[in-house]
Order: sequence, then structure tokens, then C-alpha cells
Amino acid sequence: MPEPNTAATIWVVDDDRSVRFVLTTALREAGYAVEGFDSAAAVLAALAVRPVPDLLFTDVRMPGDDGLVLLDKLKAAHPQLPVIVMSAYTDVASTAGAFRGGAHEFLSKPFDLDDAVELARRALPARDPLASVATPAPAAPTDAGPPQLVGEAPAMRELFRAIGRLAQVPLSVLINGETGTGKELVATALHRESPRAKGPFVALNTAAIPAELLESELFGHEAGAFTGASKRHVGRFEQADGGTLFLDEIGDMPLPLQTRLLRVLAEGEFFRVGGRELIRVDVRVVAATHQNLEALVEQGRFRADLLHRLDMVRLWLPPLRERPEDVSQLAETFLANAARRLDTPCKRLSAPALAVLRAHPWPGNVRELENVCWRLAALAAADSIAAADVQAVLARGGPLRGTAAASPWDRALAQWARQRLTEGATGLHAEARERMDAVLLEVALDFTRGHRGEAAARLGLGRNTVTRKLGPGR
Repeated sequence: MPEPNTAATIWVVDDDRSVRFVLTTALREAGYAVEGFDSAAAVLAALAVRPVPDLLFTDVRMPGDDGLVLLDKLKAAHPQLPVIVMSAYTDVASTAGAFRGGAHEFLSKPFDLDDAVELARRALPARDPLASVATPAPAAPTDAGPPQLVGEAPAMRELFRAIGRLAQVPLSVLINGETGTGKELVATALHRESPRAKGPFVALNTAAIPAELLESELFGHEAGAFTGASKRHVGRFEQADGGTLFLDEIGDMPLPLQTRLLRVLAEGEFFRVGGRELIRVDVRVVAATHQNLEALVEQGRFRADLLHRLDMVRLWLPPLRERPEDVSQLAETFLANAARRLDTPCKRLSAPALAVLRAHPWPGNVRELENVCWRLAALAAADSIAAADVQAVLARGGPLRGTAAASPWDRALAQWARQRLTEGATGLHAEARERMDAVLLEVALDFTRGHRGEAAARLGLGRNTVTRKLGPGR
């Protein structure tokens, strides 16, 4: 390991005297000239009369200007000064804010002093290549509504830090993780915290679209390109121009489409199906899969060159069973969300109930836990959820049997049923059948351009049945 530059000066800014003391002591023992400050104001005052240090550590939460405000001021006045941001609050917003502001690195508290010293050593000789690419951008609008990534486990804290950094650079990202771990939330966070945040975020599950329709969904088609193509259709790549396209379950994409996707990633251009106009787009592609793509390459089911193009950076989303310490925070979040949606008092988990949740293997991962919490919010009798309540839900397989494999349609239907039951509704089966018929008929008629016979055939119904269900006047 190279010896530190003994002439290097490092400033440490933290209102917590104990943190400031141990970090400055460790850095001094490593051979650096170190000085501590208790506030952003003290640092700015010192900079007005003294030389700029070679490196600066700053906490985020401090009285007066916080660390991110200090970072902005330092980068405006001294853009070459490497700044390491420290915080006990490691989440996507904090890490992204730091890297967006030009931070050299993000250090999660509590940290190992040896790691902090090693980080200082790496920061002093040269700027990190990824950090040098990043350009400050306006903060993305925050909205408490959409689901957020939650977790305090070391693997999740590392993931948040990686998202914060990768959001700022124009690289393709491949997200690996089991079904139900929240891969789309990672993709959304990468978009929300990036310079593309004001552009569209478009998601497509490639496994949910029939192979014969997937090409049109991705690239669009011209009128008359194939039977039923009555008008031009703009594909997902065009919809995502200037923003981010999330391709979920990329491992299920047919080989011919993989070739077309590779061209778009390489050249940023494509033709619509049946079209002659070359379409150029500026899209960041984030892909996700639960499969082992290297194994698919060996089997000849996935192109190696496409994998290399998608896999510029890979993020691993750990399964819930590997981070049981996050079950409590996740469950509290889901119970609070359910209470708001159901307009009921928020229920709390008793200690025994939480112990049962933590001991469960969660084959369906975070999605399964969310579904279990919805059922508990709707059906648990008392405000405090008992262990028996949790055991009863888990014994019945949660809100839906086979939660891990439940489709978005299944989950939406289950959520609607829970809400109606909570409202005291009866006759749900008839109501659901009526609503399902109306939606299916409307979509089928639109798809067949109003042709009742073809719509009936597509739905597997008789023409008279379709006419009867449509009622008079249709």
C-alpha cells in the first residue's frame, strides 16, 4: 500500500465532537495534517483566510448549513477540491444528492476508521473517474407517493450508495435479483435521481408481452405494417426519448429482438415495424432479470454481445431472507401505506408478531411481505397485530397463494377486493364479473376496430353473448 502524502491537509466537518475526534485522530496517525470544524460556517470562514485543503470530509446533518449546502458552496468556489460526504442516513436521496452535488465519495456512518483512512488515501492522488463525469443537475422533484426502496442492511446501504453514484452517469445498468425484490424500484430511483429526471420513465416487462407483439411494443409500427395495424403506433423507445427505458425480465426476450435491441443500444437509432424512416432517440436503458444471463449465453438463448452492452454496471438486489433486519422497517412502511389507502387507523406489530415475520423465509421477497401486511391491515382485529394474526395469514399463504408468482393483474384484483371488503361491500363476485366483462369487451372491440364477430372470437365468446353483454345502443 502506497505511503500517504504527508504534506496533504484534510479538514473534517462534523458537529458531533466524538466523530470529529476519532476521525481526525485516525487521519493524523496515518500521516496527514488534519483539522476539525464543527459547522459549515466555521469552514467557510477559514477558507476566506487560509489555503484550500487537499481533501474535506463533511457530515450531512449539521446546524446551520447542512453538508450538502456546504458541498454546493465548496464546488462553486473550489471545484477541484475532493469532498467526502458522511451520513448516518444512507438512502437513495442522500447519496444521490451528494453525488449530484459533486461529492467524491459517500461514507456511511458508522464507518470503520481503516476504511475512512483508505478512502482518504484513494481520494488524494486523483479524482475518481465516475465522479469526474458527473455534472451537477437540479434536484429531482420529490414525491412521497411512489414506493421507495427501504432498508438498513449493509447490502442495501451499499446499493443506495451505488444508485446515488450511477444515477449521475450515462451508463446502462443491469439489475439482478429474485422475483419480488423490487428491481423496478431500483430502476425508478436511478431515473428519479438522474439528470434525466424531467424526462419520461417507461417500463416494459418483456416476459408479459407475446413474442409476436413485442417488436411493435418496443419499436412501434406504421399503419398497415401487419393485419390489424390500422394506425401508426409509437413504441416504448420513442416514448422514453430523453428519459429512461426499463426492460424487465430481459432474459425472456426472443433472440431476433435481441439483435434489434443491440443495434439501438449501439447506434441509438431504429426503424418502426413496416417503416422506412430512421428514428433516432436518446434513451438510457436499464434492464433487469431474475435469471443467470451468463448461463443463458452458454445455452445459446441470449446474445453475449448484448449482455456486454447491457452489463456496463451490474447491481445485485438481495433477497429478503438475506436481510431480515429490514423486515421491521418494511412492514411498518407497508402497514402505514395500507392504512392510508384503506382510510383506517395504522396497526402496529407486536414484538412476537415481528419475530414471526423475521423468521419467515419469504420466497416471494418484499412483494410477499407487502401483500401479507395488506391482509393484516385489513383483517387483524386489534390495533396491535399479534403473532397469531401473522401465523394465520402465513398459514393461508398470504393474500394470494403463490404470491411470488402472482401477476400485477392478480395483485391489483386482490387489492381491489380487500378495499371493497373493508368498506363493507357485498356481492363482490358479481361486481367483479361485471367490471371484468366491461373492460374485456372494450379492449377487444378497440383491438378489432369495432368488429363484434372478431372480438367475440378473440374472447372465446359467441357473437350473441357479446351483443347481449354490450346492451342496447351498442
